[in-house]
Amino acid sequence: MSIEQDIKQSSFKSAHEKAVVNIVYTNNWLAGLQMEVLKPYDLTLQQYNVLRILRGHYPKPITVIGIIERMLDKMSNASRLVDKLLLKDLVVRHECPNDRRAVDILITQKGLDVLAELDSMQKFWEEKLYGLSEAEANQLSDLLDKMRKTT
Repeated sequence: MSIEQDIKQSSFKSAHEKAVVNIVYTNNWLAGLQMEVLKPYDLTLQQYNVLRILRGHYPKPITVIGIIERMLDKMSNASRLVDKLLLKDLVVRHECPNDRRAVDILITQKGLDVLAELDSMQKFWEEKLYGLSEAEANQLSDLLDKMRKTT
């Protein structure tokens, strides 16, 4: 379906406006699909992002500031997200030995196990992109990178 059909709008002021609307709409569509996968695990997209960051840094801990630098959603409150993950026993927090004002965050085995389960389910979400060839997926990524470089 086209963006015009999806949002029931017959025209746009420009190709650039149409592209922006399409990007926002598609982002929300993809996020909705991913939330379906995460719902049984009682995780939000932002919490999932933090867990993936921690797994990527594992077995070394990372500070909250390090997490913020890597997050997809820069508007999220990383400290609050870590607190929620602590309550679920998916991460642990330790005082940083080099700087008492900082805390080190480390993913737990339970957190790693949850991500391992989600990895297999993630294919469901990624299949939505399988309508694109590998070359088209790379081109899409390149175009999105190019768009962000203009800001």
